[in-house]
Amino acid sequence: MKLGAFSISLAVKDIQKSKDFYQKLGFTILGGNEEMNYLILKNGNSVIGLFQGMFEKNIITFNPGWDEKGNALDSFNDVRQIQKNLKSQKVKLNSEADETTTGPASITLTDPDGNEILIDQHV
Repeated sequence: MKLGAFSISLAVKDIQKSKDFYQKLGFTILGGNEEMNYLILKNGNSVIGLFQGMFEKNIITFNPGWDEKGNALDSFNDVRQIQKNLKSQKVKLNSEADETTTGPASITLTDPDGNEILIDQHV
């Protein structure tokens, strides 16, 4: 099962301060919109999202259909395929994708230690 590009989505208190801090660590802006309180930053193959006021805890994120540069992949496991696989293994999902649709969709789950996981397909 291929989950796609990996990143960590950080719930930040002050997006400007967080952006400045991570830029000092060598991260550059890959995408997002600071005025809308979110930025995507990259350093080599490492990707982090900064999100102010959008969620309470940090979230582990996977993006089926994207590589670590945000480029669309020709071949990937659709989020609905991933969902079916997880359900067949009795993994509890917090939210599910509509299996009658195609294209962008997401699912969420929580690991045994309470870490939130978002599998978010944009293509």
